[in-house]
This record gives sequence, structure tokens and C-alpha cells, in this order.
Amino acid sequence: MKYLTEFRDGEVAQRIAREIRQITTKPWKIMEVCGGQTHSIIKNGIDQMLPPGLEMVHGPGCPVCVTPLELIDKALAIASQPGVMFCSFGDMLRVPGTECDLFQVKGRGGDVRVVYSPLDAVDLAVKNPDKQVVFFGVGFETTAPANAMSVHVAKRRGLKNFSMLVSHVLVPPAIEAIMSSPGNQVQAFLAAGHVCSVMGYWEYPPIADKYEIPIVVTGFEPLDLLDGIRRAVLQLEHGEHRVENAYERIVTYAGNLPAQKLLAEVFEITDRAWRGIGVIPRSGWRLSPAYRDFDAEERFQLSNIRTVESPLCRAGDVLRGVIKPAQCSAFGKECSPRHPLGATMVSSEGACAAYFNYGRFISADQLASAGAARA
Repeated sequence: MKYLTEFRDGEVAQRIAREIRQITTKPWKIMEVCGGQTHSIIKNGIDQMLPPGLEMVHGPGCPVCVTPLELIDKALAIASQPGVMFCSFGDMLRVPGTECDLFQVKGRGGDVRVVYSPLDAVDLAVKNPDKQVVFFGVGFETTAPANAMSVHVAKRRGLKNFSMLVSHVLVPPAIEAIMSSPGNQVQAFLAAGHVCSVMGYWEYPPIADKYEIPIVVTGFEPLDLLDGIRRAVLQLEHGEHRVENAYERIVTYAGNLPAQKLLAEVFEITDRAWRGIGVIPRSGWRLSPAYRDFDAEERFQLSNIRTVESPLCRAGDVLRGVIKPAQCSAFGKECSPRHPLGATMVSSEGACAAYFNYGRFISADQLASAGAARA
């Protein structure tokens, strides 16, 4: 099928990898922002095709993973209340809170529903006027338009029993936070193509200029990622720092203007806490004043939420790119997909889940040593 086989050609992948090895003369660290890209890199062994010294750093681009523990605990508290129908995408149900997860709330009798669209939650609110229907709105810019539309439709229908628990985060402020952090070693970024399909990439040139870093917009298939890495290395080797679009079949500079208009109407920029990272100024969305009546946090007025992270879990260091998942002492032992300590082991885009599912049980240093020996 076009775009499934066309961008998975093994011979072409090897050719691009050889070109990357030929042009790389120095050690470089490139961060892929998106968790979907991380999974593709690990699944297809792309990091192992690269020359020694060229390291892919896994970024915080998994929305499930960066949702703060306090908000997870608020979701659990809301879902546990009588008369509430709590709706979420399936990847949130096993994210551990301080004491349990949404699956356990469901097992105790809570009305927790998996939906495939936020508009499904709006329909449930229409069909169940005696229930308070809450949708857990988690994501980067990619899922935001659909979530915004659900609130827009709920307001248009005059629904009083629908609300959204909002945990939307934004990519550009996260890149700035990473580049401004003490000890940062990231020298280039692969920007997430699906985010840029919505927002365009007009926000990135000032960041590239400010921090003198290459930023390459790319997709998720092996050839997309290898091409993005090749372009980033070429810029690094030539001392350049500009934004390139390596995903032109999907992404334009301006992005989806009708979607951006809807987002500007329904949401407003706010400071947002990121799990494992902390508060990043102006890095998230919350409902705008015109839609504030649909804010679940304000509707339920929760208090006395006390969060406790697992002392064994180093998901925060993974999300910041400080360590690789297998360098956490709990990885594959106390922490596994069946018994996760953190969201990075739960999410379909989590780096820890990628390493576990694809058998990466050795450290990045060992991988680098193995690569050097092969060379």
C-alpha cells in the first residue's frame, strides 16, 4: 500500500544509512520529539544503523507520559464519584496514579468508558442526561482540534452534563525548555510531522535561530526518519541552523488554518506542568473563558489531592533525555508493561514500552560499544 511500503524499503534505508555514516565526522546528539517516532526508531533498529557517536535522544513527546501525576489523580477522583461517566482513550486507563489506575476504578464499579473520539463522549452526554460525562482531553497539538470541536459542539447543543479534564501541551515551548536546561546536550531536533500538519512549522524558525539548532520536520516511517536524520547531520556538519520540511506530503508552513482558528476560540495559552519535567511557562492550553463552564477541574472542585511518585521510577529522566530506559535500575524488573511504575512503560508511545517490547534490555553505552566494535 502506498506510504506503507514505499517508505519501508530496506535497500533504500541501508543506502541512506551509509550516506549518514559517510557525512558524519563528529559526535552529535539529535532528539526526536515524538514518542511515535521513538517507537519507529527502536522497532526498526534505526538507531543501530547510525555511526558510533551519532546518538538519538528520546524526547518528551508522549502526551500520556507527560500528563502530571496530580492530573491523573484528579481523573481517578472524578471517575470514582457516583453519577459520573468518565471517558478516555484506551491508553490512559493503565497509567498509574498514586494509588491505582482507571482500570482499577472501573473494576470497583466506576463508570469508565473507552471512546474512540471525544465526540463519542458528547453523544453519551446527550443519551445520558442524568449522568455527568467527563472526557479526559490529553494530547499535543495533534489531538487538540477534535477535543476543541467536542467542547464547541457541547456548547452549541446546550449540554450541561458534559465537561473536559484538559491536559494539552505544546511542542515549541518544550523544545525551548530542553535547550535552556542546565547540562543540555541536544544539538538538533526532529519535529513531529503530525503536530506540524495541524500547526504548520512557522513557530520553529525563531527557535532554530535563537539556539542555533537544526530542526527537521519529519514523519514516522523508517525512510522518513532516516531522511530527517540525514538532513539534520548535514546541517550540523556545515554549521547551519534552519528549519527543513522533510514531510512535504503532509505538512505545510502555515498548517491547517481552520483547525488553528477553532483552537484559538476554544483554548487559551497557559503554564502547564509536565510529568517528570516540571512547569513550563506557556506550554499548554486550557479552556478559554467562553468555554470555562465545560472545565471539569472547575466543575468538580477537587481538593486534598496528594501525589506520590514511585521512588524506583526514573521516567522523568527518560522524558528529559538524560538516560535511556534500560539504564533505569527498575526497567524490566520491578517495572514492566504488566506492572508499570510510570507512564512511559504504559503508553503506546512511551520510550520504556518501546525498549521493553523490542528487546532493548541493554544500556545505551553497551549499544554504543557494540556499534564501535562492529565498525
